[in-house]
Amino acid sequence: MRTGIYPGSFDPVTNGHLDIIKRASKLFDKLILGVLHNPYKNPIFEVEERIAILKEVTKDLDNIEVLTFEGLLVNFAKEQNCTTIVRGLRAITDFEEEIKMAQINRIIGGDIDTIFLTTSVEYSYLSSSTVKEVALFHGDVSPFVPPIVEQKIKEKYGYK
Repeated sequence: MRTGIYPGSFDPVTNGHLDIIKRASKLFDKLILGVLHNPYKNPIFEVEERIAILKEVTKDLDNIEVLTFEGLLVNFAKEQNCTTIVRGLRAITDFEEEIKMAQINRIIGGDIDTIFLTTSVEYSYLSSSTVKEVALFHGDVSPFVPPIVEQKIKEKYGYK
């Protein structure tokens, strides 16, 4: 079975993430969405909320599994018997950082490869950080996230 891992904080999951998830799901028998629990970050949504949201927005994809992890991604990949990490690229600036991480993961992880999927043009500007900033000022996040995420963001930020 070909298993891939698409890791991220997914805080919040955006339409750009979903674009990569849908396309990557076609490349693997199973695609694990690895929700990073990073104790050094201050997320909008707790890990359990992010997992529930991801399960909801990917419920139509039958080969998706949503799991959480801490620590090194390559260790998580080995635990899941996975040899391929999926990463999304928006711009050349993403590539510079991602190639470093892919090389480090290859050295540490041995046989673990990274594949890059370029984001569809309509999402090339989109990031979770941008969505958080718009939400902080009660802006319209509907063009950037699935409806369930918009609803959850409005609840978190106390939209009227």
